[in-house]
Amino acid sequence: MNKNIIVKGIAIASLSVFLAGCQDELEEVNENPNEAISAQPDYLLANAIKSNADVILGSDASMETTTLFVQHWAKIQYTDVDKYTVSIANIQNIWTNLYSQGLTDFTEIIRIGEETGNVNYQAVGLILKSWSFQILTDLYGDIPYSEAVKIDQTLTPKYDAQKDVYLGLLNDLKKASELINTTGSPIAGDVVYGGNLTKWKKFANSLRLRIAIRISDKDPQTAKAVIAELAADKSQLISSNDEIAQLVYQASPNQNPVARDRETRDDYRVSKSVIDKLQELKDPRLAVFANKTVDATPTGYIGVTNGLPADSASKLGFTKTSKLGDYFVAPTSPAVFLSYSEVLFNLAEAAQKGFITDKPAELYKAAITASLQQFKVNSADIASYLAQPSVAYSPTNYKKSIGEQKWLALFGQGPEAYTEWRRLDYPQLKPAYAGVLGGKIPVRLLYPTGEQALNGANYRAAVAAQGEDKLTTKLWFDAF
Repeated sequence: MNKNIIVKGIAIASLSVFLAGCQDELEEVNENPNEAISAQPDYLLANAIKSNADVILGSDASMETTTLFVQHWAKIQYTDVDKYTVSIANIQNIWTNLYSQGLTDFTEIIRIGEETGNVNYQAVGLILKSWSFQILTDLYGDIPYSEAVKIDQTLTPKYDAQKDVYLGLLNDLKKASELINTTGSPIAGDVVYGGNLTKWKKFANSLRLRIAIRISDKDPQTAKAVIAELAADKSQLISSNDEIAQLVYQASPNQNPVARDRETRDDYRVSKSVIDKLQELKDPRLAVFANKTVDATPTGYIGVTNGLPADSASKLGFTKTSKLGDYFVAPTSPAVFLSYSEVLFNLAEAAQKGFITDKPAELYKAAITASLQQFKVNSADIASYLAQPSVAYSPTNYKKSIGEQKWLALFGQGPEAYTEWRRLDYPQLKPAYAGVLGGKIPVRLLYPTGEQALNGANYRAAVAAQGEDKLTTKLWFDAF
């Protein structure tokens, strides 16, 4: 009996070795000689940049949420989202796409840069990773940050307080700026700056400026220190429209997400809030932001009130309301990450707050000029526009001056426009006509339901620290 057991054991062991050998041979046979066995940073970089750009321009983070909240766009059909009945899918998709695509790829690019000794891949990966986290915390508040994108260490990352996220990002971006070696190893796959590392350094510093201004009402000391450092050499910031951080889209199938959406849908119009303000100010950007109505109307441009009941919206008529301007629905229209105009508005506010010694009115005028030039307005019209008393800078109510003009300058940048509107509280928008929030406008997004199910303990801790998981719960940066 013992002999039989020994014989069977030898047979089983031999069979195991044989099967293992067969498996190795099959794996060798099935290897694709043309397939990369390790991630290529250039492919990862191009793919992740486009993925993030699609998020900030697409349905989830823009068309069905922030552009409606900030009243750049309005709905003429399917108006529930314009009344703040936000789609659970939209909320989940933003979170999932930024964490599992952009952030994952940028983290891998940083790792490859570290392993290969290419500090420039490390730096660019860290800049874009910081930008991704900034978008997430702007929208949701407290988020997984310090333990995020570390699947080998934890599947349930803790949520960091928004203040800690912003402070961490300021440090990360400074590190990235210092890492960049403009005469060092080149990078490929850069669909933003074409490998120009000087411009990447400027983008990093301009993101630091953005975040410093964002926290300036809650942590003025930190904000002042960062801004004073950056303003000491403004050439290290984005300094012209030629240096705007943006992805310029291509023809189909790589077209702008708005253009792709408009191929089959016609449910968006320019908000009445925007058109009324542009007409009030005799703003030459009106013809860029909106198209004239197909049918003749008294002024040629008719905006749609946000949050109308579906029957009321449809009665306005598709041919008697203004669609988005051709600039924004063109296949190659860019996804802007950070503009020269925004840099100047941020410096103007910093000067008004006494963080730097520059004259805020001059920076404010320069910011408006940069925005008008960005949208190809001619010099004569720019001069006429700036000469109007209604456009003049008000030091006694700088939030109104900067807030209204920044809101216009950020048209087409839904998430950023929405964040700055919450912080500056201008323009003073009326809530959606038939809104479901008791006369309030959303000031954040809800956490996705996936987090409640898969990271429940940390989700509950975040809600306990930040406040109820509601659209009306103010975030830390939103001081007033």
